[in-house]
Amino acid sequence: MKDLIRTMKALSDPNRITVMKMLEVRELCVCEITAILGLAQSTVSKHLKLLEDAGLIKSQRDGAWVIYRLAEKQDNPYAPVMQQHLKEWLTEDDHIRDNVAKIATIDRLRICAA
Repeated sequence: MKDLIRTMKALSDPNRITVMKMLEVRELCVCEITAILGLAQSTVSKHLKLLEDAGLIKSQRDGAWVIYRLAEKQDNPYAPVMQQHLKEWLTEDDHIRDNVAKIATIDRLRICAA
């Protein structure tokens, strides 16, 4: 039951759902996610930590950046099920569509202090 609760808590925030939808498009660093969502980096980091703890996303260091992507293999059996459903859900949501569209204009080399 712990895995289910952790997964549902991680997905109980609109910003975390938006991050998941953004990561469906491509991997992003914290600076890019912060710029798109317009939130403080500390807030974004907390959101990312909850998603990562639930096994929904993975991080990898790339030089000065920490890059986030959707987790491909999870220990949590609920994570892949929710990822699959999220791919189908909320495609017409204006907030999510607007934020996903911003990905094309974001360049970590320009916005992130290395």
